[in-house]
Amino acid sequence: MSARDRLTDALYGLGWGAVKKLPEPVAVRLGQTIADLAWKKRGKGVQRLESNYARVVPDAGPERLAELSRAGMRSYLRYWMESFRLPAWSAERVKTGFDPKDVHYLTDGIASDRGVILALPHMANWDLAGAWVTTKLETPFTTVAERLKPETLYDRFVAYREGLGMEVLPHSGGTAFGTLARRLRDGGLVCLVAERDLSSSGVEVQFFGEATRIPAGPALLAQQTGALLLPVTLWYDDSPVMQGRVHPPIEVPESGTRAEKTSVMAQALADAFASGIADHPEDWHMLQRLWLKDLDPGRAPS
Repeated sequence: MSARDRLTDALYGLGWGAVKKLPEPVAVRLGQTIADLAWKKRGKGVQRLESNYARVVPDAGPERLAELSRAGMRSYLRYWMESFRLPAWSAERVKTGFDPKDVHYLTDGIASDRGVILALPHMANWDLAGAWVTTKLETPFTTVAERLKPETLYDRFVAYREGLGMEVLPHSGGTAFGTLARRLRDGGLVCLVAERDLSSSGVEVQFFGEATRIPAGPALLAQQTGALLLPVTLWYDDSPVMQGRVHPPIEVPESGTRAEKTSVMAQALADAFASGIADHPEDWHMLQRLWLKDLDPGRAPS
């Protein structure tokens, strides 16, 4: 392991070990201070965040984009402070820490035993939403995690999420899809963060008027297993309680090839994500390149 990897692992270990012991107001202030310092440095992540927000809010000038990126970094650090502290939260704190709207789509789907796929973008705190599902709804679920470097850091994330009641599968290795399909056929719940393609097999969609790719997995799993596909968006307000919405199900088209059905469903998923992100752009934590034009600058607009 390189010195940089050891430092990265040590810092995350410090976060989970020390931040969860802080009084909540202290943790909140610490997160805001770190966010503001990172924002003032204007590193690559902050610049990319502003660039992405420019697609979401196309009429925003430089001053508005700067305000958004500052709020975005504060939201991002709120996610980290909450995540470091989640293992120490009581069950009651988890149950009252999230207030999703239209949750009947999810509870009705769980009761139907047909299997449910929740698909989310990187908004607010998806780990808290997951902990709420396992605690408030008393429903375990399966998810997939990107393999991080160093391996010890990946192991920390897996242990953290498993401690919240999640079954975590590695994104690489090729076996995740089959396991997810089995869980769904058994009437289980699968949760996937799904607006950024980490493979070479994503589906091209229009997202805020430009082309990008999102994972095909949610649409393919719904087609293959008959499970319900539900988009979910999350956001923060001025309270300690995270907000969210479960969107109406994305149906499998009645006609077309598998690829054509997947394309239609992926676009519907992207549109649901876009509606939530447009309403709460500062809670979308996308500090990486996303649009194809950014990933491949020579690409002509589609």
